[in-house]
Amino acid sequence: MTDRVAVVNRKTKETDIELTINLDGKGIAEVDTGVGFFDHMLISFAKHGFFDLKVKVDGDLNVDSHHTIEDTGIVLGEAIKRAVGDKLGIRRYGSFTMPMDETLVLSAVDLSGRPYLNMDLNLTVPKVGDFDTEMVKEFFYAVSYSAGMNLHIKQLDGANNHHIIEAAFKAFANALSSAVSYDPRLEGMILSTKGSL
Repeated sequence: MTDRVAVVNRKTKETDIELTINLDGKGIAEVDTGVGFFDHMLISFAKHGFFDLKVKVDGDLNVDSHHTIEDTGIVLGEAIKRAVGDKLGIRRYGSFTMPMDETLVLSAVDLSGRPYLNMDLNLTVPKVGDFDTEMVKEFFYAVSYSAGMNLHIKQLDGANNHHIIEAAFKAFANALSSAVSYDPRLEGMILSTKGSL
């Protein structure tokens, strides 16, 4: 099978984003959003999901990081949706519980075509590095709605905000990797009683 690759470019008055994802990659990432901690999270997402990811963002960071992070989520979600394609043969569902030191975060994904985010993280500081912690929810909301996925992210334990956020990104990466993987029992089929997603 050929690699599932999508390239998405999006330019507004607030951001100019170029993003490429290969769902069948090796976890190689080139990321430059201008927000150091966010770059770290996207690189972790790529590495732990075995996605090849290139992201270049020119955003209005002179205002704040909101548009850069939210718009990157929109573009990433669109890229995932395009790369998945017709969803023939994929598992559709994926879940993963990520331990990171004292932290434990669960993520579950359904590539149903119906967007929904249910997120419960106990973030107790306004920033981690140059990253506004309130943007975690905005990012995952944008990804889930743009991709048309049902996404749950739940903190089961933990206190360190860096660990909680990083565990969320890594758990999501693993859950998504499972959801987009092929199941030989589904060859030529879509996992739905309706026959479509």
